[in-house]
Amino acid sequence: MTVHIPFQNSYAQLPARFYTRQNAVPVRAPRLIRFNMPLARELGVAGGSDPELARIFAGNEPPEGATPLAQVYAGHQFGGFSPQLGDGRALLLGEVLDAAGQRRDIQLKGSGPTPYSRMGDGRAWLGPVLREYVVSEAMHALGLPTTRALAAVGTGEWVYREAGALPGAVLTRVAASHLRVGTFQYFAARRDHEGLRALYDYTVQRHYPHVEGPAHLLAEVIRRQARLVAGWLSVGFIHGVMNTDNTAISGETIDYGPCAFMDVYHPQTVFSSIDAHGRYAYDNQAHVIVWNMAQFATALVPLMPDQDEAIEEFTALVHAMPDQIEAEWCRAFGRKIGIADAGPQDAAMVGDLLTRMADGRADFTNTFRGLVDGTARDQFLDRAAFDSWAEGWRARLAHEADPEGVMITANPAFIPRNHRIEQMIGAAVAGDYTPFERLLTILARPYEDQPEAADLKHPPEPAEVVSQTFCGT
Repeated sequence: MTVHIPFQNSYAQLPARFYTRQNAVPVRAPRLIRFNMPLARELGVAGGSDPELARIFAGNEPPEGATPLAQVYAGHQFGGFSPQLGDGRALLLGEVLDAAGQRRDIQLKGSGPTPYSRMGDGRAWLGPVLREYVVSEAMHALGLPTTRALAAVGTGEWVYREAGALPGAVLTRVAASHLRVGTFQYFAARRDHEGLRALYDYTVQRHYPHVEGPAHLLAEVIRRQARLVAGWLSVGFIHGVMNTDNTAISGETIDYGPCAFMDVYHPQTVFSSIDAHGRYAYDNQAHVIVWNMAQFATALVPLMPDQDEAIEEFTALVHAMPDQIEAEWCRAFGRKIGIADAGPQDAAMVGDLLTRMADGRADFTNTFRGLVDGTARDQFLDRAAFDSWAEGWRARLAHEADPEGVMITANPAFIPRNHRIEQMIGAAVAGDYTPFERLLTILARPYEDQPEAADLKHPPEPAEVVSQTFCGT
């Protein structure tokens, strides 16, 4: 049965300077590694044998109705502005309306070079493809806005990196859209006001049809980003490369490169091998997203008739963002300690616990989950440090209706731990996809205890610790 994808493409109707149309570069021997059937049903994708799915999602056979294109954008990368970036190893196949009537992009990642590849080969190797598949699906199960993984395909070709020859792969990514802060920056930097207006109109129509003017759009994007980053912090997630070209206007988590989840808690934890100065450390993410929104605001200014007035209004919105993040953080972390509607005093209690966790080298996920089953103190080198905190905490919970119920839904038992991801990749490179499938199965239900998977809760042994993660480009 032929694969049917009900494409309804709108981005391809924008002016030609928004993208470059091209097909993927075919690969030698595409092989389907995994196809996300539940997500496919949501998207209306139907039919196809494994070999046919492999050919389509490797890029060898453009499906009927697709309009493959590479999007152009700019971006601040580690604070330095690049006026032209773009999809250097990705192609937007097109868009579909899902079962809920929401427009979703279907994009190939690792499909070959484009005009925006900047001397790169446009390919991906198996490790980063499987990492993004597992972590993005885990984020979805955790309840955080994210891109999704529809398919992973082996290419039958080698990809050459510093580590040598590595097996190639292509990921099919699904997103609310791939519009980025950097997309707005691209047109603003060129003083292409016509293009900027077309992009604004398209963004409003696609994501924010209720907004009235650029200031309202800025406020809505700020709101979504504040909630998203507070959500990252609540599960110990570190994006690793929060450039403006990796900041989605939709408010989804996008571009899982050197991302990681903390084991031992420390606010300045960094994993990304390219983040030499800790710009995107765990605790800096709340500051960086405000900076990114300031760049978004700057790109929107040319759309306003009175730019001096716009700068004043936009500045006020950006300056108010830290308070929004703090409120979202308080709400999320309040629930992690069993408080349904946390206030400032509760935030101070959380802050005290986090300080003790850092001092006691406590595991982030297991400590918070341990508040439910009474094992949190076991995570501390100095258990008396937890006990003295817990006395006031238990007194506070006496005023809550269902603290245990609140905590169970706020504290996952399972996260994609870095050492398990690395072990999974190593096994897959050797031809064993059992750990990959197991992670996907367990991480699909992160808030359930799942005793048969208790080993996946364990922090790494000293020899298993992953100190650095890599982009995979």
